[in-house]
Amino acid sequence: MLAQPASPLKLNRLLLTGAAGNLGRELRPRLKAYCEVLRLSHRSDMGAAAAGEETFIADLADKDRVHAMLTGVDAVVHMGGVSTEQPWEPILAGNIVGMVNLYEAARQHGTKRIVFASSNHVTGFYRQDEVITPRAAPRPDGFYGLSKAFGEDLAQLYWDRWGIETVSLRIGSSFSEPRDRRMLATYLSYDDLERLIVAALTAPIVGHSIIYGVSDNQTSWWDNTPAKHIGYRPQDSSDGFRPAVEARQPSIDRHDPAALYQGGAFVKAAPHG
Repeated sequence: MLAQPASPLKLNRLLLTGAAGNLGRELRPRLKAYCEVLRLSHRSDMGAAAAGEETFIADLADKDRVHAMLTGVDAVVHMGGVSTEQPWEPILAGNIVGMVNLYEAARQHGTKRIVFASSNHVTGFYRQDEVITPRAAPRPDGFYGLSKAFGEDLAQLYWDRWGIETVSLRIGSSFSEPRDRRMLATYLSYDDLERLIVAALTAPIVGHSIIYGVSDNQTSWWDNTPAKHIGYRPQDSSDGFRPAVEARQPSIDRHDPAALYQGGAFVKAAPHG
């Protein structure tokens, strides 16, 4: 775990949604250093609350529960919702209706900053021989990526109309280590994920900023220059894992859409099955 320096901003109550998900479980012990109270939310049980924690079971599609969840919250790290390609109905409930519920609750309760776990699959149909910036037009690779593009547009609306600031993080592949050749370009270490979220919470002014969640990898499809104002400086890299990854996967099929497009296997995960 990243050694945690004194935060320039100590929040009173920080909400982490999706706290029992893969990244939520990783972030739970890390984010407590940056707030007096860490409120944890998931649609199912998260285990007992530790000192300085609150647990709150809520389905994002339940408007009343989401509004109660935002009471007294200064900022949100929104990792909740559907995180893979699925049929439309669960994506609609978690990533569309749930996002509207979250932002409406933030507006009504005066929460002024949200860190939104968007996804690189918003731009999954760009080719792997391209380098794009966060200003590139969305080219989602499925219903999941489409729902995250909606979330980014919703964040823009709530900034323009109501002044709720959001940093939308187009997260690449955040694991303990890269698992395949694609992840050599998309890898985001857990420590860099923490650095990215802390930068998004503490930058003085963010408006609505979009930034790719990626470490400092030698191979890269994403240029984060337009988002340097949030102060994120990755310190990790996939490069040390390259020999092992290439030994496991010595070649790729260059006619395979998963090897041509940035979205990888998601470009072949048909939304309708």
